[in-house]
Order: sequence, then C-alpha cells, then structure tokens
Amino acid sequence: MVEIKTERLVLRPLGIQYLESVHEYASDLNNTRYMMFLPNDTVEETKEFLEGVDKQWSSDNQTCYEFAILLEGKMIGAVSLTLEEDDLKSGELGWIVNKKYWGQGIAPEAAAALVEYAKEKLGVTHFIAHCDAGNPGSYRTMEKIGMVRTAEYGGRFNKSSDEERQEYQYEMNV
Repeated sequence: MVEIKTERLVLRPLGIQYLESVHEYASDLNNTRYMMFLPNDTVEETKEFLEGVDKQWSSDNQTCYEFAILLEGKMIGAVSLTLEEDDLKSGELGWIVNKKYWGQGIAPEAAAALVEYAKEKLGVTHFIAHCDAGNPGSYRTMEKIGMVRTAEYGGRFNKSSDEERQEYQYEMNV
C-alpha cells in the first residue's frame, strides 16, 4: 500500500473504508460551497464516488491518485492528482479538508507531499490546479506550494449555485 508521510500527516489511498468521514465534509454545504461537483446529497452518492476511487487504485492503468489525509490517525480530508491521459507527465491537483481543520496548513502540507511523490515516483513534471476565484483558501494553498496563477476566466458553475463564477488556474513545473 502506498503511504506518504509528512511531519504531521499520513496520506493513504482513499476508498470506501472512509465513507463516513468523507460524507461528513462532502455533504456539508459550507465545506463545499466552492466545489463544482459537491455537495453530495446522499450517502449513496459518496459511496459511488468512493467505489470508483477503489477501482482506480486497483487499475493497471491508473491515472487518478486520490489520497485520504490522516491527522493523528483521523481521516480529515483528501488530496488528489489526476494525470492527463495523453501526457502522463502532467496532472491536475485537487484537495478538500473538513472545515473543522481549516486554517492549520493541512491542504498545503498534503498537496506539497503529493507533488513530491508524483515527481519522484510517477515522473510528473507539470502540475495544474483550478479553483473558484472567491476561494482564497484554495488559491493560497496553490501559492504556498509554489504554483503561479496563469489564467482567470468565467464560465464556472458550482453545484450549490446557479451563479456563473470566475475561476483561477494555477500551474507549476518541477
């Protein structure tokens, strides 16, 4: 089993075993207000997502690496890397942390660890990330790990709102 350790965190493959913890934050409107595909309305939605994650982890052609973020043994969020299928040297980062743990530097610590893992073990050299322009926690995470804003555009629609939003794009080459 893949395991990434930082000073405070352990990253382990995300899967169905974390259903309760994932659903706690994935169904919380405040926790997910800037997310395009969340909040989940039902436990079944969260379960289906996690079953798909389990399939990715057992795939011979894995392109998505979803990790549970554990702090003191408790699952508090997730961090992911989705590789470009036509260019496995490039991938998109993403993260979510339970709002009970916001403001503690969890997302940048987890994302930086995943970048290092992807660079060393997967040979990824280009990283990209997107966020709602109204989400300073997310774009500050990108900046803290060394990413630079490369674009801003409209056309973003988050699941919890019908309002068209602005989106930031960040990139980093390593």
